Amino acid sequence: MKQTSSSELFRKLPSVDEVVRDPAMHFLLSSGQESVTNAARVVLARLRQEITAGLLDGAGLELALTGMAGAVEKQVRLSLDYSLRPLINATGVILHTNFGRAPLSDAAIEHIRETAASYSNLEFELATGTRGKRDAHAERLFRQLLNAGFENKVCESVSTIVVSNNAAAVLLALNTSADGGEVIVSRGELVEIGGSFRIPEVMSKSGAVLREVGTTNRTRTADYESAINEKTRLLLRVHRSNFEITGFTEQAPTAELAVLAQQRGIPLMEDLGSGALFDLRSIGINDEPGVLHSLRGGVDIVTYSGDKLLGGPQAGLISGDPALVARMRANPLFRALRVDKLIYAALEATLLAYVRGDHDAIPALRMMRLSKNDIGERAQALAATITAPRLKIEILDGDSVLGGGAAPSAVLPTRVLALSCEGLSADELAAQLRGSDPPIIARIEEGHVMLDLRTVFPQQDAAVAAALNRIAM
Repeated sequence: MKQTSSSELFRKLPSVDEVVRDPAMHFLLSSGQESVTNAARVVLARLRQEITAGLLDGAGLELALTGMAGAVEKQVRLSLDYSLRPLINATGVILHTNFGRAPLSDAAIEHIRETAASYSNLEFELATGTRGKRDAHAERLFRQLLNAGFENKVCESVSTIVVSNNAAAVLLALNTSADGGEVIVSRGELVEIGGSFRIPEVMSKSGAVLREVGTTNRTRTADYESAINEKTRLLLRVHRSNFEITGFTEQAPTAELAVLAQQRGIPLMEDLGSGALFDLRSIGINDEPGVLHSLRGGVDIVTYSGDKLLGGPQAGLISGDPALVARMRANPLFRALRVDKLIYAALEATLLAYVRGDHDAIPALRMMRLSKNDIGERAQALAATITAPRLKIEILDGDSVLGGGAAPSAVLPTRVLALSCEGLSADELAAQLRGSDPPIIARIEEGHVMLDLRTVFPQQDAAVAAALNRIAM
């Protein structure tokens, strides 16, 4: 049989106008002429690509053209649906950067709803009827949380301002404190984290000059001291996100750097990245510095994220010496980097949970605090509801991780559902789970699909079971 040439196949394709005027398309026009026209263009372009790639022959094209109305309808639905969708995170990575990091608490979501649906006193003093500052809504709560333990210090208060993310916080702090001057930082802390965020590049944008000291694996306090000169404006510590240096290593103790900074009259800044406000030792993680630990250790300025270990919305937080923070607030960059009323609403609700000591109200913290036994019991209960005959389920020991660049080597013991499905590879089963509604994201290990319920909300268990029963029936 003579094979149909590509040029002949292209000639068989209808025009966009012919597709839209087809009587089979009339039911779609209620979605709008432009939406249907755009969808037809997309479907026809896809067919042209498949012809060019040799994926369609004459018979295949005829079949595709008979299903044109359905293909256009599906494309219309996709174009009019949300692209940003909720999903079920069964990976066991609590602060998964690709999944939006920390989920918000019910109180934060409700406070956002109330604030977004009405006018608010974002920058208005109700008592005096005069203009106020948006900082006040978070500052009062940060003061309660961060001022404890400073009774014996000359400076008995800590101020905090909020910007769009931690990169913005670092940029603002460096620009305010060291524009045109030198910032001393260890070579072992010149990190790059997700999204190509590199400390040297951010420093360059801030106007500060990088002064590297020490080596990749060993930097002592004496290295900082010998590098100080008349151009030095700041000593900088950077949390090593997403990696660890082990073996023959040394890092200058924070307490020693704080003494050196005080003696030389130079501020000490620490970019914590994740920035915990609760004691991680309570969940067995001992080596991740918290915000209070750094401030009590003599660090003048700490920068950290709102949507990582704090468990709130995306934000960059700058806490520390009130005079230094006031200078940063007065920097014109602050207005360009500040956050809106919705971030303040979510942050205020999250911080109130800390003030009340209600850590379980914050989803990310609640997930961290779950015990291996609790997760195992849920896994057993979920497995009992899955009746698909092609699915084999084992419940095994496993590890969850914090994610988000926090405590890169720390793990939380968990129990995982290890799945295999007759007729489907692990990759195919994982793909079908991603195609569920809502999408379910798992991890693959040793030829099995692994579901870690630590990061699955209990109310989502039924959706997971329904998806598996449908896929493996």
